[in-house]
Amino acid sequence: MSKSPENIYSTRLARLRTRMAEVGTDLVAVGPTSNMAWLAGVSAHGDERPVMVLVTRDHAAFLMPALNQNSVRQHTDLPFYCWVDADGPQDALETMLADFSLNRDGVSVAVDEAMRADFALLLLDALPSAKRQFLGETLGYLRCRKDETEYRQLKENALLTDACVTAAFANLKVGMTELEVVRFIDDFFAAHGATTEFASVCFGANGAFPHHDSGEARLEEGMPLMIDLGCRKGGYPSDMTRSGYFGAKPEGYEAIAEIVESAVKAAIATAKPGVRASAVDDAARSAIAKAGYGENFLHRTGHGLGIDIHEHPYISASSDTVLEEGMVFSIEPGIYFAGRFGVRLEDIAIMRKDGVEILSDKPRDLIAAD
Repeated sequence: MSKSPENIYSTRLARLRTRMAEVGTDLVAVGPTSNMAWLAGVSAHGDERPVMVLVTRDHAAFLMPALNQNSVRQHTDLPFYCWVDADGPQDALETMLADFSLNRDGVSVAVDEAMRADFALLLLDALPSAKRQFLGETLGYLRCRKDETEYRQLKENALLTDACVTAAFANLKVGMTELEVVRFIDDFFAAHGATTEFASVCFGANGAFPHHDSGEARLEEGMPLMIDLGCRKGGYPSDMTRSGYFGAKPEGYEAIAEIVESAVKAAIATAKPGVRASAVDDAARSAIAKAGYGENFLHRTGHGLGIDIHEHPYISASSDTVLEEGMVFSIEPGIYFAGRFGVRLEDIAIMRKDGVEILSDKPRDLIAAD
């Protein structure tokens, strides 16, 4: 039986406190970001009014604008320290810190790196001698390691994206614009209770842009194409890229796709618990460089996926992150030729004790549409 949401968030709070003790962090400050959604199940209204969750090993509470307290109360039982516009947040924050009984001399505080700078400075000004860091070793560390509830939602979303990209390729017609395909993707996800997180439809030479904004380019016979898309459902996204062609196979296209697939396989074979993320990037990059196209691989091999579409761990040449069970990340090498086409193949993987499990069930074979 799955845990209720209340139990999930109380478990996460307990895990955070354990981790704080392990790394010697006295205070964690979480803003109205995806970190707050993960920790407390709250997506607080984000404007210029400071709102944050402060957590010590014995206390946890919200600094909360009074304007929003009744709405947020529906989603959490944590205490509120409320403030009104006429007074500002300083007194409420001071009361909160006093009640937490923090020794402010040299307190170790981890601040949400995604929080507004003015929110963070409000807290840090109240803790002038604090030892400051971001959330990477505390809450960020925990978010990297997905639990079973998160895995099930990510898997469901991956399978829905399988179905969507299959349908999108099958629906292609000569003369369609990239944006018409995007609208098809939007409608498909909506019909299945999801929203489009993003959709980059790339016709012809537009596939040479790793991040392309779909536009009015029209599909032609013999044209290569690439679709990078993701949905959001149950609070979590998906992410997938598939490449293919319409009608006649473009010259040289299949050989490039085979090299990209070899890079994906090399990364998958290398990704094991205890291996550094940089080694996975090197495996993919080496496969492409060996074939003579190293300079055409323009980006890192992957990024973490969770509540955020991009989060830790990052699978890059500079990453010292040691991969562990429960980490979820993309594997997405690509080869790009300016003015011609690009091929990228992307799947999302979760680290298991013996290696990665790919969440998608859809093969990475080139997709031929006509």
